[in-house]
Amino acid sequence: MSGWVTADSRLNGFGGFHGGLALALLASAAREQVPGLQLQSITGRFDRAIGTGFDVKASLIRSGRSTAVVSARAESDKGVHIEASAVYGVPTEPVWDAVAPTAPQAPPPEDCDVLTIPPEFVPVAASMEIRPVGAARPYGGGTEPELIAWVRLLEDDDPPDVLRLIFLMDALAPSYTATLSTLALAPTIELTVRPADGLLGAASPWILVRARTSASSVGGWIDEHMEVWGRDGALLGTGHQLRILRT
Repeated sequence: MSGWVTADSRLNGFGGFHGGLALALLASAAREQVPGLQLQSITGRFDRAIGTGFDVKASLIRSGRSTAVVSARAESDKGVHIEASAVYGVPTEPVWDAVAPTAPQAPPPEDCDVLTIPPEFVPVAASMEIRPVGAARPYGGGTEPELIAWVRLLEDDDPPDVLRLIFLMDALAPSYTATLSTLALAPTIELTVRPADGLLGAASPWILVRARTSASSVGGWIDEHMEVWGRDGALLGTGHQLRILRT
């Protein structure tokens, strides 16, 4: 979808308009430029916080025999807020052996407790249900910078598509916060999402998200990796986030 988007405060994440939702809106606009092609990867760079609204625009950068590149951006009279680049591919018949990470052992979502997030901290969390797997919690003072949880949207029972995947890839708190015991923000500077083959066969609204900080610097820069599976264990997608800690 191209055009003006009103930044309703109910769609805010921790400190601003939810990053995953914003990138999903840019992906929707980018898709209009390449009908019939499949998204392989999208990366968004978050340059400045979004205020009351933003205009979404997309343009075709390159189109070849098997791939295409589209740029998209969210901007307002204050300038560019988000810049995104998306790579699309022509659907093909299965030829190569697939490689995918194995889903972690997890009880079904019905056997996991609901994580209640105060709406004043993350208003958009009211539109989703998060059920953590294991003992790790944001700001729980643990030893591992990892969070695993079942996540689903509450508005309907539809399985995830590409746009829902992008949104929900950013559903969990920063994984680094699992090691903290006091509040600190870790806004997203860059977010990349890559759909996997299993997304085409997704049948359940529940997805299993694992987010882990693979590296961090003394200056607070965080390299975070995310993986998402369906209830059947099929890989739905992977992602990366570059974050920075702020007190």
